[in-house]
Amino acid sequence: MLTSTVIAFLVVNTYYHQQLKEQNDTKNMNIALAMVEYIESDGHSNLDNYFKTQAVAGYKIFVVDEDGDATMYGAPFRVENLRATSVERVLGGKPYHGMRDLKAETFMTGFFSDELANTVGVPFTYNDKTYALFMRPDLKLLFTEVHILLGGMVIVMAVVSLLSMLIVAKKLIEPITKLTIAAKKVGEEKFSGTLDISRRDEIGQLAKSFQHMTERLSENDRIRKEFISDVSHDFQSPLLNIKGYANLLMDSELPETERNNYAKVIQSETERLSSLTKQLLLLTSLDQLESPLDPKRFNLDGQLMEIIRRHRWLLEEKQISLAMEMDEIEFSGDPAFLEKVWENLLSNALKYTSTGGEIEINLIDDEENVLFKIRDTGVGIPEEHLKRLFDRFYRVDHSRTQEIEGTGLGLSIVHQVVKLHRGNVEVESQEGVGTVFIVVLPKL
Repeated sequence: MLTSTVIAFLVVNTYYHQQLKEQNDTKNMNIALAMVEYIESDGHSNLDNYFKTQAVAGYKIFVVDEDGDATMYGAPFRVENLRATSVERVLGGKPYHGMRDLKAETFMTGFFSDELANTVGVPFTYNDKTYALFMRPDLKLLFTEVHILLGGMVIVMAVVSLLSMLIVAKKLIEPITKLTIAAKKVGEEKFSGTLDISRRDEIGQLAKSFQHMTERLSENDRIRKEFISDVSHDFQSPLLNIKGYANLLMDSELPETERNNYAKVIQSETERLSSLTKQLLLLTSLDQLESPLDPKRFNLDGQLMEIIRRHRWLLEEKQISLAMEMDEIEFSGDPAFLEKVWENLLSNALKYTSTGGEIEINLIDDEENVLFKIRDTGVGIPEEHLKRLFDRFYRVDHSRTQEIEGTGLGLSIVHQVVKLHRGNVEVESQEGVGTVFIVVLPKL
């Protein structure tokens, strides 16, 4: 407010110098001419009383006679800087335009400059004697009640505006302060707490976005810790088994049969670790910010037939009947990642379907989507586990696993790959009856 006041004064003062100064000079020159015209037309007036009356009316008057005697009427000037040459010129009959000829400088006061040089001067004759009259308005006397009211109004407006600005600034700063404190807590990995900011403006939107971000970070932090815990557990168990059975194998008196059994356990746990490592690397590539897909046009039904051939030995071993109905489909997608989808779903169906069970596979081509459905007559999944079925490392029940315990990452990979292909995967299951997985992929 102080800065704007100074700038406003400088602008107005410059405008006075450039536009209004000459008009003000002309106006006051006319007033001075009217004064001397009255004096010269009425020779019986008392000169001294007349000038005193004009001074009371609101003018500062400086009179010099031809003998050099000077008289001041009204309030004194702040600076008496009138040159003697200017006085001599007026006595010689030439008018003095001090207001018009005042220096036009922004930082030099114009209209309010209370200097004797900032006047107008005219000559007049009284009682056969020549005088020089210099005058300007007395701004203090011209400062009326209206100006006082306007000035008071400006002051009140300034005070109220300042108080209002402080209140508004406090209301603006308060939520920002809360956001700052919350941001520091997030920096310290403290994601709990709710922002108490209920606004509808941009700050309110920022607070909602920050709250949403905090909740996401909290959820990611929880998932990260669970992920580390699960990975540690899933690595630790087979490593301990390998270590334990390796120590047993060091016994030279161990029978050959037991030695072979222990070696098979070590081999099984090693394969499990290898599978877990590969799936973790796959999930890492799927979690990259940029899409890891390398889409190509390929025969989708041919890919499925190849995967089924790889598992034919297990179908025959468990005497599982397989029914297939597949359309010929040319699909645009990443064949390497989609292969993991079909392989995981088929492996799960084979793993959890008992000997003599049934598996049915359908691949349907409609106008906009490709529909893949695999149904088994396995042990089924309890309803309460269906919501978390695609979570990483989530296993429904360890008792459901048969020969080799799973990693809990297969269905998570399925969900991630299908999502990257802009599709969705659904599951329907009934415990003791079987499970159906449905994958819908839009045609790219």
